[in-house]
Amino acid sequence: MSFFNVSEPLIRRKQEALDVQDLQGLLRLRWRVGRVNLLSLLYTRIDQVFVVWGWITGLIFITAQFLPLSWQLQAVLWTTLTLAGTVMMATLAWFWVRVEQLCWLVYLWAALMLVGLGLTNCGIFLSWGQVLMQLCPMWLGLSAIGYFCTAWGVRSRTFMLAGIMHLLGVAVLPYSAQWSFATTGVVIAGTLLFLAEVQWDMRPPSATALLTVEQQQFNLEQYQRRLAN
Repeated sequence: MSFFNVSEPLIRRKQEALDVQDLQGLLRLRWRVGRVNLLSLLYTRIDQVFVVWGWITGLIFITAQFLPLSWQLQAVLWTTLTLAGTVMMATLAWFWVRVEQLCWLVYLWAALMLVGLGLTNCGIFLSWGQVLMQLCPMWLGLSAIGYFCTAWGVRSRTFMLAGIMHLLGVAVLPYSAQWSFATTGVVIAGTLLFLAEVQWDMRPPSATALLTVEQQQFNLEQYQRRLAN
């Protein structure tokens, strides 16, 4: 039996047949003109986590690349924003990870963010030159670790490829010359925003005491509907 769920495509258009844990906190965006539906988007709470982090990381690295703000000011701003993002991630994802029995993933990503923040701030405020020179590969590497662990937890080829993409980003950095922060921002934020817009593969629904028998049956039926589409 394959470790990954090869019965599901790597990525595909988002499905309407969602599990109980995905329906909770679901955000639907529709843009209609008369009876014509021009845009219809839906974001589960996990998608919302991707969107939050996508905008945060994009803002951080694009600002570092293009705006003449002092490193000290940026450190204060981005530390505050990253800590806020970490709290939002835990709040949005908590029910989902509890149902999927993956609470450790929230702790892991939070730890990676704190490690990255600690090293970045030490580099800036304590003038650790080697750290400052490696900020971009460090953040790409931390993200890659997070994606590989997520891939293992949810048995997802999509997240495995995301981790590989971040390692490739590290390899490309020496060739990006003075555009290393922009390159890093594009890789990290672009991956997050892309994941928020697609349906990625993962293992079948897990049985948990948090859901009733009826809810578990509902999840199984929804899973079978997704396989049929």
